[in-house]
Amino acid sequence: MLTWPLTDGAEMRALEPWLAEEFAAYIARHREHLARWLPWAQSLVDVDGTRAWLQRYAEEVARDGGRIYGIWLDGELVGGTLFRIFDTRLSTAEIGVWLSPEASGRGLVTIAARRMIEWAVEERGIHRVEWRCVPDNARSVAAARRLGMTNEGTMRGAYPYRGVHHDIQVWSLLAEEWRAQVR
Repeated sequence: MLTWPLTDGAEMRALEPWLAEEFAAYIARHREHLARWLPWAQSLVDVDGTRAWLQRYAEEVARDGGRIYGIWLDGELVGGTLFRIFDTRLSTAEIGVWLSPEASGRGLVTIAARRMIEWAVEERGIHRVEWRCVPDNARSVAAARRLGMTNEGTMRGAYPYRGVHHDIQVWSLLAEEWRAQVR
């Protein structure tokens, strides 16, 4: 799986260490937007740090663990998606996404997340896909709903970020629910 077409002009492909310069430039351009919800957007401040971070994901792929993909629109990196957790032993994965404001409203996050869920469930046998987000992140909550996920509840004060302990909503989609959606 090297490239997945998403829509006309949009594709998803692996974010690998050799793309560190492009990814670091993307983060720098969108840091304020991304850092509102994503700690890595604050900590990845140069190409070397970004390359090391992407290398850790490459090593996770080699161990059959986490994965990270970029979303390109008309050749420009505009977002991404990842399996922060991918555990075939427990048959569980946690998906996450991000997108530039100028690329929103095109369905790219929903399509990319669906491709990842399909791959995880149908090709890898994952039974449970989770989505975690701060309840105030309305776009993330809406995406979880569009994916047909169930809100299982809120972990109160479970996410320390920027000096505040935020609540985290846990959403999930089981393999049989996914299959019922795509029939």
